[in-house]
Amino acid sequence: FSLFFKDGTIKIKDLTSPELVGIMDTCFCCLITWLEGHSLAQTVFTCLYIHNPDFIEDPAMKAFALGILKICDIAREKVNKAAVFEEEDFQSMTYGFKMANSVTDLRVTGMLKDVEDDLQRRVKSTRSRQGEERDPEVELEHQQCLAVFSRVKFTRVLLTVLIAFTKKETSAVAEAQKLMTQAADLLSAIHNSLHHGIQAQNDTTKGDHPIMMGFEPLVNQRLLPPTFPRYAKIIKREEMVNYFSKLIDRIKAVCEVVNLTNLHCILDFFCEFSEQSPCVLSRSLLQASPNLYNKKVFGTHLMQDMVKDALRSFVSPPVLSPKCCLYNNHQAKDYIDSFVTHCVRPFCSLIQIHGHNRARQRDKLGHILEEFATLQDEAEKVDAALHSMLLKQEPQRQHLACLGTWVLYHNLRIMIQYLLSGFELELYSMHEYYYIYWYLSEFLYAWLMSTLSRADSSQMAEERIMEEQQKGRSSKKTKKKKKVRPLSREITMSQAYQNMCAGMYKTMIAFDMDGKVRKPKFELDSEQVRYEHRFAPFNSVITPPPVHYLQFKEMSDLNKYSPPPQSSDLYMAASKHFQQAKMILENIPNPDYEVNRILKVAKPNIVVMKLLAGGHKKDSKVPPEFDFSPHKYFPVVKLV
Repeated sequence: FSLFFKDGTIKIKDLTSPELVGIMDTCFCCLITWLEGHSLAQTVFTCLYIHNPDFIEDPAMKAFALGILKICDIAREKVNKAAVFEEEDFQSMTYGFKMANSVTDLRVTGMLKDVEDDLQRRVKSTRSRQGEERDPEVELEHQQCLAVFSRVKFTRVLLTVLIAFTKKETSAVAEAQKLMTQAADLLSAIHNSLHHGIQAQNDTTKGDHPIMMGFEPLVNQRLLPPTFPRYAKIIKREEMVNYFSKLIDRIKAVCEVVNLTNLHCILDFFCEFSEQSPCVLSRSLLQASPNLYNKKVFGTHLMQDMVKDALRSFVSPPVLSPKCCLYNNHQAKDYIDSFVTHCVRPFCSLIQIHGHNRARQRDKLGHILEEFATLQDEAEKVDAALHSMLLKQEPQRQHLACLGTWVLYHNLRIMIQYLLSGFELELYSMHEYYYIYWYLSEFLYAWLMSTLSRADSSQMAEERIMEEQQKGRSSKKTKKKKKVRPLSREITMSQAYQNMCAGMYKTMIAFDMDGKVRKPKFELDSEQVRYEHRFAPFNSVITPPPVHYLQFKEMSDLNKYSPPPQSSDLYMAASKHFQQAKMILENIPNPDYEVNRILKVAKPNIVVMKLLAGGHKKDSKVPPEFDFSPHKYFPVVKLV
């Protein structure tokens, strides 16, 4: 640092506003490049000011440098603690750099606030007054001061948000939400003042790479491993503002999760959040919200209680009903408490899996099926024991397949997600689509729908018993309101998904009949080997039993029909499936984003299937195109 100071590479005092803006913007770009998986040595620490902020005499630059160090330190701690990153996501090594540990977080935010107040006074003093002729120089000074002020305030707000996430109280999340709104408001000022910052200069003595004042790209070259260093392409300033804007939206979304107390809603939230492929920092902050490590969610709700609430809302098991004889039975209590305790670890793991990047998530979903298979086995045993106890005291009630139905539901969801994510990650070849869609439509979605229906029936049976008990107590007649079934929307969506999968399966079979599917010439493997590889993780699951290749060939054999269907019949059948999915989705009240996305696929596919059924391009052997841009699991079929 002192060498660079002596040779004039960096100024430590009297930095001009354009210099401050340029250095701060480049620092922000380096920070983002680090969050996207590059090393600190090639990104943030190429800024010489960050190496030793104690030497800096300029108050704005000193406070900013310490702020950036604190942001890096807290972000690194959050990402390490959440443990949802892989080597391709994040580099946590600090290479022995001082991360401003000698200064407290509060001191740094205080320093930033002091600089901010000072800049605000300058902004006010250079503001234009009504009826006064504007001096262009004063106007420029005003704009430049405003540019530095916006950046210093943004740094303070971002740092304060990260500090808020280290607090245990839920009120800290509300504080973070307010601060994120402030940060979003500052972004337009930062974007509009990008041009005020100095630009990188070409220095012929140091190669042809343009170098920014106060930065030295190769300063840490010796710290990097002797292997050929990975080139860190620092993002552009315009992209920096866009990235921060998306990061703010993601952190705002993370704050919303505190309002959820239902386990199923939390799981759905994590799934939806993960679909956007968020950055490692927002994924880690989300993991920090439910404190999975002490088995508490948001520091207040015990995970065991959430599991019991989830069971009540899904299958209403008699053992959890205060009006049931088993509710206060010690042995029954021990059974259910032991089962619920065993549920905690797999469900905490499942929530954590949704924090990983999409590719790693799929891999981990395949492994967690083993834990859920063990849980399924235990659920069935506990159900049987509780059922025999219940029959002796309340013969009109049943405890068959209550806990088992709930675990089976989660098992099926994991299996479906595992298969569908293969389309998103582009893992399947076109000739494999037909058996993936077959497995989903004929098997997994069929099982899921019967599981949901069984849960719904068990809820209704429990409600009837409760109503009869109420009637016995009160002689008044109660008006019956038509109740919306809690699982009805999910049953409807599953029917739509099943029809979409069935439509795609029949489409692929028909394309194969018409010679439109290119198949590889198998030498070292075969279709059976590929099939077994695709469904290998399901072998650890007992319910539903895995469908082996020969069983699949037998079940999907078209020759068992007489006469066997032709390709035109299959196109027509596929068109009906897409039509059915469209009809189901159009009847859903208040359609969400997902419903509209599926409709964007179903509608064009109905038309294309009808054209193909009518013999359109029948003799063409050109393979069709599959466009997954409207929906990542179901493509729009395009004829070329």
